[in-house]
Amino acid sequence: MPLRPMSREQAWLLPPTLGELIPMTHPARFVAEFVDSLEDREWAGMGIELDGPLEGAPAYHPRALLSAWVYGFMTGVRSCRKLEGACRDQVPYLWLTGWQHPDHNTLWRFYRQHRRAMRQLLKKTVRTAVVMGLVDLAVQAVDGTKITANASKHRTYDAKKLMSLLERTAAAIAQLEAQNEGAGDPPPPQLPQKLAEAKALRERVRGAMRQLEAEGAQGRINLTDSDAKLMKTRQGFVAGYNAQAMVSPLDSERAGERGLLITAAEVVTEAEDHGQLAPMMEAAEETSGIAAAVTLADAGYHSGANLQTCADRGDTVVMPESGQESLTNPYHKQHFTYVSETDSFICPQGRKLWFRGLKKRTGELPMRVYRGDGVVCRGCPAFGKCTTNRQGRVIETGPYEAVLREHRTWMTTPEATELYRQRKTLPEPTFGILKEQQRARHFLLRGLVNVADEWALLASAFNLRTLWKVWANQGGSRGWCVVAAA
Repeated sequence: MPLRPMSREQAWLLPPTLGELIPMTHPARFVAEFVDSLEDREWAGMGIELDGPLEGAPAYHPRALLSAWVYGFMTGVRSCRKLEGACRDQVPYLWLTGWQHPDHNTLWRFYRQHRRAMRQLLKKTVRTAVVMGLVDLAVQAVDGTKITANASKHRTYDAKKLMSLLERTAAAIAQLEAQNEGAGDPPPPQLPQKLAEAKALRERVRGAMRQLEAEGAQGRINLTDSDAKLMKTRQGFVAGYNAQAMVSPLDSERAGERGLLITAAEVVTEAEDHGQLAPMMEAAEETSGIAAAVTLADAGYHSGANLQTCADRGDTVVMPESGQESLTNPYHKQHFTYVSETDSFICPQGRKLWFRGLKKRTGELPMRVYRGDGVVCRGCPAFGKCTTNRQGRVIETGPYEAVLREHRTWMTTPEATELYRQRKTLPEPTFGILKEQQRARHFLLRGLVNVADEWALLASAFNLRTLWKVWANQGGSRGWCVVAAA
């Protein structure tokens, strides 16, 4: 068949407008729709003035810069230099910026100055979905994922290694200073690069040692990012952070398709998740304005304190406990019946265990100790299965024993089993999209506060991806975000 003529010098006879190059349901159009729907008070809340000063050189419009950053986080373009390149040669960015080309310094100054306040965009996306009736808050699920910091794990030191590094650095500085001393020559106007770098390293090491001493712990610190901690991942240990997310599904009937929405996003330096359940539930309720009916969490969040907090708040939580298989043992203490009148337990064989006193462990709440009669236990047919202690079976209970037992019973119900099946369909796909499509496997910023800003903007961009699909299915109507916010 004949070939079409081709020329890279082909001129446009009728140059189209920028809008003609962007499909009506393109995500860039939704970003523009979302940014244009922000009210003056919301811009002011981010510390952004839409009316620039009358004097001086013209500045880039905040709408253009915010649109570029939001669309960049949606598509995995998160560094200033890559964003500069995209604004120069990618049509969606050219359309969003009005065919302007902000340089990386301009983009960075805008991001650095306003990223803290840009956290409110997450709440904006969630409230938009709530007002439109798109989010199903009958259930929500929380989970955490380890994300690598902008720092090498090999730069993590304990106090002993810091002292060794300080000694080596001091020796290197002394050697460099000796090399730069001349016979009667005046000192250089500025320090040589290697000497300046060595002295900067010495100050960082000294600062790290002071921080470790102030914390009063035999811990470790990373010289590149002092807030990053060594955390275990499937790829081994990394210097990173524990990024938390609360996720709710879309109402598929109202939205027209399935989707996910992040209703709370936080970053912590603790590798364990135990302490994050209640804060994440509170953050999700504050963001959406509505308390979810049921919260799903994995065993990493399970603790008696968390269950007690949920019980006090009236929250329903579906959460297995670690060592779940031990509950199948017919002689697990869960199968011992407590008798409040005599403050004793009845074992599955009908024998009594009496209260023997309190047991205290350092840093833990006291435990109540109950023990059976040694003679009775040794003569019991379950001896060897229930216990091998010749002095009698012992069980310990803490201050949360009642709520733990109640929750274990609840977890065996068909309702709890069916609800928990939904958990793997909520946070895990969310983290997969964030890491693969939004390039969130590594943080680009350093420091806990800055990383939290970055994670919040990633979550906002994730929600915008979800809302864009709904908007596109509804024909990409103009004013959609304005109606949603009304």
